[in-house]
Amino acid sequence: MSLTPVHFFSHGSTMMLGEESTSADYWKKCGDEALARNIKGVIIMGAHWDCLGDRIEVSTNPNPGKSPVAYVNPDKYVNYKLNPDLETTERCIQMLAKEGFNVGGNDKFDWIHDVYLILIRMFPGGCPPTVLVSANARYDPHFHLKMGSTLRPLRRENYLIIGTGGAVHNLYRNKWAPMVRFRDNFAMETPPEDWAMEFRQAVEDVITKTSGAQLRRAMTRLMKHPRFRDAHATDDHFMAALFVAGAAGDAEDEAAPAELGAESWELTNMCNSQFTLGQWPKQQIVV
Repeated sequence: MSLTPVHFFSHGSTMMLGEESTSADYWKKCGDEALARNIKGVIIMGAHWDCLGDRIEVSTNPNPGKSPVAYVNPDKYVNYKLNPDLETTERCIQMLAKEGFNVGGNDKFDWIHDVYLILIRMFPGGCPPTVLVSANARYDPHFHLKMGSTLRPLRRENYLIIGTGGAVHNLYRNKWAPMVRFRDNFAMETPPEDWAMEFRQAVEDVITKTSGAQLRRAMTRLMKHPRFRDAHATDDHFMAALFVAGAAGDAEDEAAPAELGAESWELTNMCNSQFTLGQWPKQQIVV
């Protein structure tokens, strides 16, 4: 049985929605490939929705609004119609509950830029049926690995699993002056600092040089990396990477390829690395 790829996308700042970049081009490429394969829908975890205690939630809002995006013209996103997949959402809730998660629906949640920014760029012609899964605010890496592992079987049914977070995302250590003064989020007056470069390389090495159970172990160890706290002042933007590792790190995924498809540096020290784990099965061409 074939498996869809899994994406870990670093969504960067809100201005990534309004500015052209190699990352945005790569998101579009991945979206085009998904549409060409007639995906049933998208299962996505962002970085800005997490629940307290041991709780996780899945959005059951049939008509979600969009949280405003700073520094971006509303014309870029207000008219993009979101497409919640409520039937598959209920399936995901049942799958997670069966594995012991304290999970339920949330019919009031409005979607945030970390999710719809990616969907707009991947699928500008229309949002595919989408399930939005929260993270948990305890930020336990093994917890989020298990979430991804639990939903992994949906890859067999041609659902695309995406995690959007950040490879290097420490807002306290970014260089804000060019954006505040000139609205230039891609300005690079100086090179990125060594802590950002070192952790960025560690993330690439883990994703592109490990697979299967080794990928899962290596991703959790990254939170013990000596540069992790420099690269992530808070853990929220790294949980999507653990979710992805759970979805793409089974024994069946051993030796599956992974690529760094694009990368955009913002605010000097924020690295937006775009990864695809696995690959689409080769299609037989009938002449």
